[in-house]
Amino acid sequence: MVKSMTGFGRSEQTVGDKTFLVDIKSLNGKQFELQLKLPGFLKPYEFEIRKLISEKLGRGSLDCSISLKQTGNAKPVSINTDLAKAYYKALSELSNELKLDPSNILSTLVKLPEVITPTGDTLTREEWLEFKDVILLAIEDLNLHRLDEGRILEEDMRLRIDNILKQQDEVIRLEPLRQQKIKEGLKKMLEEQVGKENYDSNRLEQEIIYYIEKIDISEEQVRLKNHCDYFKTILNESEEGKGKKLSFILQEIGREINTTGSKAYDSTIQKCVVIMKDELEKAKEQVLNVL
Repeated sequence: MVKSMTGFGRSEQTVGDKTFLVDIKSLNGKQFELQLKLPGFLKPYEFEIRKLISEKLGRGSLDCSISLKQTGNAKPVSINTDLAKAYYKALSELSNELKLDPSNILSTLVKLPEVITPTGDTLTREEWLEFKDVILLAIEDLNLHRLDEGRILEEDMRLRIDNILKQQDEVIRLEPLRQQKIKEGLKKMLEEQVGKENYDSNRLEQEIIYYIEKIDISEEQVRLKNHCDYFKTILNESEEGKGKKLSFILQEIGREINTTGSKAYDSTIQKCVVIMKDELEKAKEQVLNVL
């Protein structure tokens, strides 16, 4: 099971005489980063809200917005005059520049964030415990999106690893032919340079065997197969937070592919290596989004 870091969650619920709307958006990120917007009367609970979201969502770049849609009772409000003046100045300059009628600026001002705020809104401890459930519902909705995205990521990464293994099978098939081509090439070159009668064929055979052993790629193929199998094993595990582990395995897969390419000295095998590298890069792009 793979869970993506990308998703969106929303919940709306009434607590006491207040109706809250919670929106949480998540994108990929190396660590947990949270941009939190909430009404002023929830500021005392900001640390607990951050802790709750961090525990439930783990890594990712998150944007959480908590707004008060409505209240059941009429309560006094306060006007942030300094903020209203700043908005007014900016809107007046814009309306003059665009040659628009400025008569509607006031109606626009009162709708802008934090200009008018309720003064009597507070949460009791009991209401806070109920409000936590509103956040948890948004988190649950987000996690459902993450699971849906994760299934798509997992399917694509499995395809990339399977494609790498297909190319590896071709490399293994070509390996005996490669060794024979290298052996014949060395003999031909020596014969052209010094003449067939001027070298010890037994000594040449020993040197060829030594050279072929130095550029042997069988160990790389064994490790590459093991890494690919391990990658698929991790995909099957039920635990969350496997993105970093999968990324590390892909790095090891890349090392074996690169070493295979540097030791191959064969154009046909090099083509296989190029395809494997392309599939690896596609897998790396996808694993960046895995939780």
